Amino acid sequence: MTEIHLKRVYNEPDPSDGYRILVDRLWPRGMSKERIRIDQWAKALAPSTELRKAWHHDPDQFEHFAHVYRSELEKTDAVSDLLETLDEVSVITFVFASKNEELNHAVVLREYCLERYSRRERE
Repeated sequence: MTEIHLKRVYNEPDPSDGYRILVDRLWPRGMSKERIRIDQWAKALAPSTELRKAWHHDPDQFEHFAHVYRSELEKTDAVSDLLETLDEVSVITFVFASKNEELNHAVVLREYCLERYSRRERE
């Protein structure tokens, strides 16, 4: 099974990151393509602009945000594409800009993908 790691975009890339996917809808402020060194920019995996703005990174609203975000993920074909990528590589790192490393959309996306991937393997 593929490992999925999480890393802030402002931390230095490392070869151990494997396949790096930027999972933000907006390009990170002040970052160049050379510095980020991503393999893919998956805007469609990021929360909708409306959800992102409504949440405002309020820790008290994280559970609600995660629930709505998971609903959005259920409706996008981008997850199926990502699951195919998981089949092809051994390590993927979701790269994100959020300051909060524990309460952010990449955490929810990682959990969601691992659940979908393991469910798919059981079928």
